[in-house]
Amino acid sequence: MGVNSVMELVRTGVLTTYFVLLSILSIYGAHRLWILVLYYRHKKDVPQPQGDANYLPVVTVQLAVFNEMNVIERLMDYVVKMDWPKEKLEIQVLDDSTDETVKVASAVVDRYKALGFDIHYLHRTDRTGFKAGALSEGLKVAKGELVAMFDADFLPTEDFLRKAVPHFADKKVAFVQGCWAHLNREFSLLTQVQAILLDGHFVFEHTARNRSKAFFNFSGTAGMWRVAAIADAGGWEHDTITEDADLSYRAQLKGWTGIYLKDLVVPAELPVEVNAFKSQQHRWAKGNAQVIRKLMTTIWKSDESLHTKLECWFHLTANCNYMLMVVLSIIMVPAMIFRAGTPVPVLLMTDGPFFLLNAVSVGLYFGLSQKELTDNTGWTKRLKYIPGLMGLGIGLALNQAKAVLEGFFTDDKEFKRTPKYGVDANGNSASKRAYKVPKSLLTFLELGFALYYFGALLVAVYIRKWASVPFLWLFFSGFSYMSVLSLADVKLFRRLAMEEPNDDAQSAANFVQ
Repeated sequence: MGVNSVMELVRTGVLTTYFVLLSILSIYGAHRLWILVLYYRHKKDVPQPQGDANYLPVVTVQLAVFNEMNVIERLMDYVVKMDWPKEKLEIQVLDDSTDETVKVASAVVDRYKALGFDIHYLHRTDRTGFKAGALSEGLKVAKGELVAMFDADFLPTEDFLRKAVPHFADKKVAFVQGCWAHLNREFSLLTQVQAILLDGHFVFEHTARNRSKAFFNFSGTAGMWRVAAIADAGGWEHDTITEDADLSYRAQLKGWTGIYLKDLVVPAELPVEVNAFKSQQHRWAKGNAQVIRKLMTTIWKSDESLHTKLECWFHLTANCNYMLMVVLSIIMVPAMIFRAGTPVPVLLMTDGPFFLLNAVSVGLYFGLSQKELTDNTGWTKRLKYIPGLMGLGIGLALNQAKAVLEGFFTDDKEFKRTPKYGVDANGNSASKRAYKVPKSLLTFLELGFALYYFGALLVAVYIRKWASVPFLWLFFSGFSYMSVLSLADVKLFRRLAMEEPNDDAQSAANFVQ
């Protein structure tokens, strides 16, 4: 076989793969538009509670924490302010910490216990099951018929229980999920883009799925569960690291229902450092891949509607697209070179529909999510971050692809929590401890992709491939942003965002790592 024949085979293989990937990604782009259709079709179908102000079951609030010295006191200060009869409210601090959080948390518990609150401190030295294990241990001694759960960086509102609990008067309801808001949205470009990403999920996905009678997932915090439903579904299991999605799907497969309350808004802190953000996203992607391994066959074999099965599929497999993005990132430049002589009208006819569908679906989906927020003040000003969101998604591709592969092909169930700094919207921090996420060697590969796309930009300009420049720039900027900020000196971030930790705190932080 001659050189020309080999090159033609390579060309055919690259271009075939290129268009197959674009087709699959476009299916998910079309699904985003379908979610918008479902949302607006059911927008007025707001869940109505069967209970009223006289429905007052005993509620246990579970606060599962691990090394959260910076935010644990703030969390408990908000929890005790929730409006609920004192004699019907129990608070459990489920602390697996290995640092000074133990002293801080136990001291705050003692303080509120002296004020008459039914509050208990449970400390484990064996972290079996991680968060799921801690929640299970707490349930063994919980007094409540219902349990509310808040992660350490959340600030539950005073009326949270008053709004959520009445829905449990319907004996079929297993869980109620609130909507996440963002304390430090305005902190940086990273937090602005993160906020929009989460808004799309909480404004559109949860609402559309729940109100169209499909399954939706409990998000692990800012929500409540019926204890009997947890037990009936098999309890908290720790064979995945997204124990929240796992339990909520198992409960719904058993015939229980969930309620999503879009207007029950609970503020929380977004990760302000890129490595922490990547660690969080990695955990979610890996956990969903583990849930696919565990439950997807069961879901497809169940008697649920095709609509429900498809929505479960699109939710759980969304992160698999990052593997496609990695392959697309590799072959996009060769595809550009192989088609260097193709007339622009032909390119617009072949590539245009794919890119247009994905760009329009992303723009509408995340742009409209800002308009549909409960508090949408200044939503139009945030639209300028949509291109950054696209770049961030590309920059995350390697991180997320690795997570999905680990979820599918390894049995690693270690839960790596996201460090919190107690940062507010103004960059102020109550940080006493500089928790860090170690840099990953994958970051250097991200830097390699950034350099690859910088070279591709130069080639595109040289061969006058102007139509490719915006797309190449998007890939270059996404990988550059992720790699450069991941490799940046964390001390610079601390100087900008918080006080430098003292020597004792720094030594302890090194110990934790």
